[in-house]
Amino acid sequence: MKRMTALFSAALLSAGLMSATAHAQQDPAAAPEQPQAAAPAMDFSDEQLQQFADASQEIAVISQEYTERLHAAEDEASQQEVRMEANDKMVEVVEESGLDVDTFNAIGQAIQQDPELMQRVQEMAQS
Repeated sequence: MKRMTALFSAALLSAGLMSATAHAQQDPAAAPEQPQAAAPAMDFSDEQLQQFADASQEIAVISQEYTERLHAAEDEASQQEVRMEANDKMVEVVEESGLDVDTFNAIGQAIQQDPELMQRVQEMAQS
């Protein structure tokens, strides 16, 4: 669940969907890990940042679709099923972009810490 939360949070942040991050952060235990994981922020290549930007755009669409489905789910079991399906799709998108999930999450956390890096990724996403 921590992997999905971090992935979801990074995707929503990079897509500028800050209002949805509270919904995505279902596991409060994941929050204390974020500042520590973002330490090697400047170790990402331009290619990795572009891959992150591309994957983030696709993940933002997936997260919107699954957020709607999550709200429509009637019970906890249905909600968990929706979360797992969303997670699988997001992981697939990240891996198809050429990144592994840990690198994608690390970039997402790094852009939360570094406004210049965030700007750079946003510009890559727009081009």
